[in-house]
Amino acid sequence: MRRTCSACSRMRHSRLSMRSKWGVAVFALATLPAWALPTFEAVKADWHSSDAVLLDRHGVEIQRVRVDMKQRRGDWVTLVETSPALRHALVVSEDKRFYAHSGIDWSAVAAAAWGNLWSSKTRGASTLTMQLVGLIDEDLRRDQGRRSFWQKAGQSVSARSLEHDWSKAQILEAYLNLVSFRGELVGLSAVSTTLFGKLPAGLNARESAIAAALIRAPNASSDRVTDRACVILKDMKARDDCGGLRGETQLALARKAVSDVQPESLAPHFARQVLVGAKAGQRIPTTLDAGLQRFANQTLRRHLLELSQRNVQDGAVIVLDNASGDVLAWVGSSGGLSRARDVDTVVALRQAGSTLKPFLYQLALEGRWLTAASLLDDAPLDLQTASGLYMPQNYARDFKGPVSVRTALASSLNVPAVRAIEIVTPNRLRDRLYALGLTSLSEAGDYYGYSLSLGAADVRLVDLANAYRALADGGVVSPPRVRRDAPVAPGKRITDAGTSFIIADILSDRTARSRTFGLESALATRYWSAVKTGTSKDMRDNWTVGFSRNYTVGVWVGNASGEPMWDVSGMHGAAPVWLAVMNRVQQSPSRPPAPPPGVTAQRVVFENGVEATRQEWFVKGTERGEVRLATAADVRSSPARIVNPANGAIYALDPDIPSQSQRIMFRAEGVSGGNWWLDGKRIGSGASLGWFPWPGRHLLQLRNAGGALVEERRFEVRGAVLKPGRKP
Repeated sequence: MRRTCSACSRMRHSRLSMRSKWGVAVFALATLPAWALPTFEAVKADWHSSDAVLLDRHGVEIQRVRVDMKQRRGDWVTLVETSPALRHALVVSEDKRFYAHSGIDWSAVAAAAWGNLWSSKTRGASTLTMQLVGLIDEDLRRDQGRRSFWQKAGQSVSARSLEHDWSKAQILEAYLNLVSFRGELVGLSAVSTTLFGKLPAGLNARESAIAAALIRAPNASSDRVTDRACVILKDMKARDDCGGLRGETQLALARKAVSDVQPESLAPHFARQVLVGAKAGQRIPTTLDAGLQRFANQTLRRHLLELSQRNVQDGAVIVLDNASGDVLAWVGSSGGLSRARDVDTVVALRQAGSTLKPFLYQLALEGRWLTAASLLDDAPLDLQTASGLYMPQNYARDFKGPVSVRTALASSLNVPAVRAIEIVTPNRLRDRLYALGLTSLSEAGDYYGYSLSLGAADVRLVDLANAYRALADGGVVSPPRVRRDAPVAPGKRITDAGTSFIIADILSDRTARSRTFGLESALATRYWSAVKTGTSKDMRDNWTVGFSRNYTVGVWVGNASGEPMWDVSGMHGAAPVWLAVMNRVQQSPSRPPAPPPGVTAQRVVFENGVEATRQEWFVKGTERGEVRLATAADVRSSPARIVNPANGAIYALDPDIPSQSQRIMFRAEGVSGGNWWLDGKRIGSGASLGWFPWPGRHLLQLRNAGGALVEERRFEVRGAVLKPGRKP
């Protein structure tokens, strides 16, 4: 017993000695100079979210995209924006005497020292202030979960300094924003939105207890977090008990597990265009209008739901400001209605349909080969091409007979468009479209052939809408703008103002379009607007693109998979969406534009009363008072070109036909006294010439009387094989 008591005495003396040394160490630390700490304002200014934030043109947040994948941080949350329950839970959990001490809780220090001597489990002595010092000073952060003696010393001294320079409210606010909760979640904003799906101001007592429990053990199991939260809830003396807390904790942590799944947002496809090179915390001012974007989204989806029984799933909408090129709305898909919701169909390649016709007729007007009053014969037409016989038909599979260019364009008749491209040539049309920004047309015009007039080429909705915007701007094209802080790009004149005015006037003429669409349709607005529809082969694509004086709206409807729709034309697919969005954006009056210089009005009478007498617009110098069907003289006045052979044509000699009976006919239009050159040698002249085919690849050229090159074509002749027994 004596030895035991003597041992006890020595043990007590040892413990008292250690307590004395601890007190001396603490006293010495209290006199050391503090580490240099930043101000509260500097800490707050240095904070940034892990997201890049997109703002609409009015400063409204429209999209957040996580850029920093190391940590998930939200915006800085002020103490006023924090739930009182959370503030209470944090204090009772981490620092009960937070409002009483001046950085160091001496009672907690003594209790911790005594507990360490007896190897008992006690709460650590670190106050919220000391923990905050470790968060803002890299030298004082934990090293593999533990701090060195001198780190603890520096932490204590700096905490006293921080309490002297910062208010309690600032300390609490900074701590809540800098502390880690679970995994990559840092700060109250991230944990509140990710785990509880609400803003920090809305956290209740239970949620606050769960959040506070995570600070002590961020990666603990659900059961341990629940037990800790229950203790905190009791310490808070909250009315809530711990019943059901386990299920609530499990739900919150389950949300964390799927937090990387992005919810459906307002403008995800537009964000991709803007966020290239964006940095975490960056707030990017965009050109988008959040209200219009939301309306376009809802309108598109509502209309597609109405068409769901006709095998229609996808759609896209873009709205451009004519003056600046600002993108006001960009709806890349139908969202949950689509099986390809991530595909941005604003930039996807789709077949253009009849939406290219305005640019075809504009070229014809510019070249003075046609006027808006010129008559074209809408009758069956067979054209020989490199790939065979081309027989265009109208959408209604009927023919209207002689029609003016105004009627042919407004009513979207196909055969007159093909007759027009015979005059203009596919190469000229392709080059014009490319210059207007439809850069997806990367092949030469002959690659597309006459069908280019009917839109047998793939284009992007954004490019097509911007080309229509050029029409609205009098022939001046500039790229669309997506960021408000980017300069407005200078425009480049591609077409003349006079023909742009005439084409726009035709597209606004509801009487001219009545042959196909009737007087009242989804293309008719209560204000001035010009619009064109398009439907591709097998009804795989619906388009409606048009503009008012202020805005251009483009709509595409179809299936991202390329499946055809079931009996859905542009009038029933894209046009209703176009009308609704145009009505929404064009709130102010839109009056007809004034005719530019070089455009004159003329009263015209049509031969045999084919169309009613009317006032028509002409490029100055092309006026006509009486209009008749095209004659041979009209054809001769059309641009010189080779009609046959088609570029890239392949001919095969038939061994069963005598060689002297086989000929390839070279034909030309619009040239008198022209000369034919083959492989660098002159072989004849005239509008047509028969040539005995010789195997090989050949270059055919048409030159005028002065020897200048008019046009050239490449073709191939493949040799025939003699039958057995036949002499050569």
